[in-house]
Amino acid sequence: LIIRVDQLIGGGSAAALTETILAAGAIGSPAILQRSGIGPVEVLQKAGIEPVLELPGVGQNLQDHLQLRTIFKVEGIKTLNQQYHSLKGKLSMALEYLLFRKGPLSMAPSQLGAFLKSDASVETPDLEYHVQPLSLDKFGEPLHKFPAFTASICDLRPTSRGYVNVTDNDPASAPAISPEYLSTDEDRTKAAQALRITREIVSQDAFKPFKPVEHLPGIQYQNNDELAHAAGDVGTTIFHPVGTCKMGKTDDPAAVVDSHLRVIGMKGLRVVDASIMPIITSGNTSSPTIMIAEKGSEMILQDRERLLR
Repeated sequence: LIIRVDQLIGGGSAAALTETILAAGAIGSPAILQRSGIGPVEVLQKAGIEPVLELPGVGQNLQDHLQLRTIFKVEGIKTLNQQYHSLKGKLSMALEYLLFRKGPLSMAPSQLGAFLKSDASVETPDLEYHVQPLSLDKFGEPLHKFPAFTASICDLRPTSRGYVNVTDNDPASAPAISPEYLSTDEDRTKAAQALRITREIVSQDAFKPFKPVEHLPGIQYQNNDELAHAAGDVGTTIFHPVGTCKMGKTDDPAAVVDSHLRVIGMKGLRVVDASIMPIITSGNTSSPTIMIAEKGSEMILQDRERLLR
């Protein structure tokens, strides 16, 4: 069955002759399940939805990579901030792209990435950098007029867990999304360490000719509590939500799907998207989600062949 969510808005239902595959993502999939009566009973009843199947894990276990956007002003070097605010700069960027398909307009969102450890005792890297030769207050707003670069760093293995819960039975209304960022001592400590590591990197000799000055969050934040608070101020999502339809063993009360991505306790229904990850990956989630789709499609075909034998 293939049907767009917007085709159901305003009422209506859909049925499949063989199997229904739900792939609406870590926000959409749990919301659709809950509005179908599948999920935590207390959440469903509060939203005015009659429970069909009690699955406490639906919409829970939400995980995401919180990126901490640090900004440093620099001198003696051009950044995209100046080009953006210059008519000549804008024209040159446009011409470079039109004539050669090169330049700033052809760049990826980040021009530098790096993985590192928050502490020497960590076995594998648990922090990731995304660096851009530009800066701005918020996404969608104009770039700053001063030259600067942004070094965003995120905790790849957060221990904070949030939720996605519907608040009514209207398919057109958005669910309540609560990532619960920095809600554990481990995440707050690591966020403070990440900001310190960034300062150490920028203080190295290679940066001295450009006289970097911390613009965000600000050098006034020093101890762990202050830096953890600052992390909450400068932190934004990096759009990696996962985990809200967790895969697990059938005797796991928090599990939503089994190892074949079948919704536990429900026949003919699978979830195939990032929501099935029990734990967020230590890196970007796009490739792992593609892998889930590829593996899921293989299992669907294999199971169908068995039925047809």
